[in-house]
Amino acid sequence: MDKPTVTPDAWAHLAAATPARIALGRAGDSLPTAEVLRFALAHAQARDAVHTPFDAAGLVEQLAAMDLAPVAVHSAAPDRATYLNRPDLGRLLDPAGRQALTALPLTSPDLAIIIADGLSATAVHRQALPLLTAFLPWVRQEGWRLAPVVVASQARVALGDAVGQALGACAVAVLIGERPGLSAPDSLGVYLTLNPAPGRRDAERNCLSNIRDGGLSHDLAAFKLAWLLREALRRQVTGVALKDDSDRLLVDGHAPMLLAD
Repeated sequence: MDKPTVTPDAWAHLAAATPARIALGRAGDSLPTAEVLRFALAHAQARDAVHTPFDAAGLVEQLAAMDLAPVAVHSAAPDRATYLNRPDLGRLLDPAGRQALTALPLTSPDLAIIIADGLSATAVHRQALPLLTAFLPWVRQEGWRLAPVVVASQARVALGDAVGQALGACAVAVLIGERPGLSAPDSLGVYLTLNPAPGRRDAERNCLSNIRDGGLSHDLAAFKLAWLLREALRRQVTGVALKDDSDRLLVDGHAPMLLAD
């Protein structure tokens, strides 16, 4: 019996414009073998991203070399299996982490930055430091006071509320590995919350998503985060009350060298 030939999809020319799985074609009544194999590879990469161990110690060492006074903490989820099954524990600091933060001198910083593994340590390993490097010049330009950078293991977004409160920060930015997609296992998200405290709702946060090669660039994400933080401190709001209008300041799609009024 002859093998079914691959029938191209009429929309195949659109596939060059997106990493999404569109216009895959067909072989008889099924997908072509090559597409089935690509899907299996992407699924394996997504699973690996979720289960890749978080190198918190290595990240702390790199942040220390940047003079960012890093502090490592852990959520109340003791291991990865618990973290995945008990999202609520990933939102809580364990006692040792809370003690480490409350022992720091209170300096009333403008911003606390938390780097958290979330659902993709792979994303954090690849994207967090390049984003932070791009963001720090905006911090220096605006004169914002930073808290010691916190590296959080087995953490959910809301862990930043407890961390920010413990540090007495005006705002908290959580850099966290996003849930892996089947074309983006290394995507980083940033969640900005004003006046962080346990009980904050997701509607009170601003989110920058898909920070990775092929997504939102580090430079553009840093610019948008700086714009959002400046407006959050000025207007005293984040979340649905603060719309990201920073695109009007872009120059040919790129971030300007300086923030404009």
